[in-house]
Amino acid sequence: MLDRRQFIATSLGLSAATITSPSAAAAANTYDETVKSSRAALQAVPRDRELVRFATLAANSHNTQPWIFSVRGNVIAIAPDFKRRCPAVDPDDHHLFVSLGCAAENLILAASTLGWHADAAVDGDRIVITLEEAPQGTSALAAAIPIRQCTRAAFDGRPAAPETLRRLEDACREPHVAAILMTERTAIAGVTDYVLEGNSAQMRDKAFMRELVSWIRFNEAEALATMDGLFSPASGNPSLPSWVARPLLKLFFTESGENKKYREELDSSAGVVVLAADRSDKSHWIAVGRACQRFGLQATALGLKYSFINQPVEVAALRQQFGASLGLGERRPDIVMRFGTGPDLPKSLRRPPELVMQS
Repeated sequence: MLDRRQFIATSLGLSAATITSPSAAAAANTYDETVKSSRAALQAVPRDRELVRFATLAANSHNTQPWIFSVRGNVIAIAPDFKRRCPAVDPDDHHLFVSLGCAAENLILAASTLGWHADAAVDGDRIVITLEEAPQGTSALAAAIPIRQCTRAAFDGRPAAPETLRRLEDACREPHVAAILMTERTAIAGVTDYVLEGNSAQMRDKAFMRELVSWIRFNEAEALATMDGLFSPASGNPSLPSWVARPLLKLFFTESGENKKYREELDSSAGVVVLAADRSDKSHWIAVGRACQRFGLQATALGLKYSFINQPVEVAALRQQFGASLGLGERRPDIVMRFGTGPDLPKSLRRPPELVMQS
């Protein structure tokens, strides 16, 4: 997810950053000020706005933020925003529904810290979350929500301790979702081969590339204007005027260069985790999203970084082969992530709750 493409890191710095407000408030603030506002500590009031704000800090594909929230009393529903779908990379809306699951998990964790037990149910395309008063809870995962980000950079190669691996694996536990965690170099090398093959296929796909480029935001002004998309400095790359950056993409972003970067990033990772649901439908994709988000939050709480390497599951011709190599049989591999110890990068933004809440 998702979203994400290392393409951004190579060319001029594009990463899954996110942005807050296409409103006058955003225009009046600097990028850093908007980041700080979007990731401020959770407040008890106004409850619904705060829960939605924390929900939107979830991982999502291409930073499209493909969700719409509605509130009726103590019921909060999360529905897909199909205007923000990505038909080239995600033709069956798999990543879109995984993204909704990620947002639901954030909301459920945040609600607990405010003294609300959240019960989630899938109703068609929607996730319906019913809140009931409960004792306030404390959670390292909830505390990690405003800190978590996908880090598209090389890690330091250090292995993770056995207790760390156990906690990461435990975080993925979700009914009907399996997690395959790999730390052996031979296993990671096998995943790398599929990532590179998938990356090459996508870079040769003109529709995929057009869609990806359409979500790139080359500088702070572009990001703040659209409040979404893949933002350059979040990958540790410079912010440049788009009239400079766009022509340079063809020079700096090449299949061989991207594959080299992916190989280095995987070689520097402590491990890889693959999530796979028992069935391939919307409710199971949402369940994958919840497990995926907990993994990212647990990694963050443990001081680790992570990012998505989903090419093997996004290229249909590779997906079944990749799943078979992992012993998944007929099950679809849903999400692939790498993790390790890495650098801090600029945080991303999200659109404010007012733009994603239906009245």
